[in-house]
Amino acid sequence: MQLGKINKLTIKRFAPPGAYLIDLQENEILLPNKYLTPDLEEGTEVEVFVMKDSSERLVAVKELPYLLLGECAYLDVVQVNPYGAFVDWGLDKDLFVPFAEQRQRLEIGERRLFALLYDYETDRLYGSMKIKKVLLPCQDKSLEGQEVTLLICDEGKLGRNVIVDMRYEGLIFKDHQIQPLETEQICKGYIAKVREDGKLDIRLEVPNDSRYDAAEQKILAVLEANDGFLALTDKSDPEVVRELLGQSKKTFKQALGKLYKYRRVAIEPTGIRYLNNPRTKPE
Repeated sequence: MQLGKINKLTIKRFAPPGAYLIDLQENEILLPNKYLTPDLEEGTEVEVFVMKDSSERLVAVKELPYLLLGECAYLDVVQVNPYGAFVDWGLDKDLFVPFAEQRQRLEIGERRLFALLYDYETDRLYGSMKIKKVLLPCQDKSLEGQEVTLLICDEGKLGRNVIVDMRYEGLIFKDHQIQPLETEQICKGYIAKVREDGKLDIRLEVPNDSRYDAAEQKILAVLEANDGFLALTDKSDPEVVRELLGQSKKTFKQALGKLYKYRRVAIEPTGIRYLNNPRTKPE
C-alpha cells in the first residue's frame, strides 16, 4: 500500500473500530466503521485512499482528495501557524504545507496551486508550492500532435502556463488562445511542439492540416446559422475571429482560402457569403 494513492486492498477481518484491510504483503490498515456498508465481507476487495490520521497512524478512507501523490491542484489555505500552513484538500485532516515549501508567505483565504509530495525521511505526505518538483522535462517528440489534458494556470508574459497530463510544463502562446481561459480550468489541448528544454508548446486546436477541415466546417455552420452571411474578412481583428468562430486568425485565413478556392463561399468587401446556402443565389 502506498501513501497518497488509491490502493486496492482486501478485507481480512472485522473489529470494533472497523475493517482491517491487507495488501499483497499482508500489511494491515484500518478502514473505520463509518465507511463500512452491509455488502462488505471478508475477502472483499475495496479501493481506498491511504493517508495518516491526526495521531500519525496509517488509515484508509473512502473519500478522494482533490489531488493524489504527484498531482497538482488549486487549494484553499485554511490555517497558518509558526511552522507553515494548512490547506483544504477534500479530507477531514487538512494538508500541511511547510514554510520551506512555500514560494511566498501564505495567508488564510488564499487559493494557490499546490503539489502533493511524500517525505521519505518522515514517512509523511505534505503540500508544496514548488510545482516543478513533480513535473518532468519531456523528450518524446512522438507526442507532437497528441491530445492531452490541461490544467490552466497563471498568465505569463508570453501566454498561459499549463500543466500537461499532470506531468509536463506547457505554454499556450497568447496568439493561440482561441477561447477564454480561466485559472483552474481543465480542458483538452494538443502538443504542438516538444522544445529542447523539455517544455511543451500547446495548441487548443489540432496542430496539423486536419484542424483546417474542422475550421472549414465551423465557418460553414456559422454561416448557415446567420442566413448565409458573416461579417468577417481576412482583415478582421483576431479577437473578433476568436469570439465568433473560436479560431485563431491564421487558421481562419487558411480555412477561408480553401473554402474560396472550392467555391463554397464568396468573399465580399464586408464579409463572406455561403454559396451553397439555398437561401442565397450564387453570384
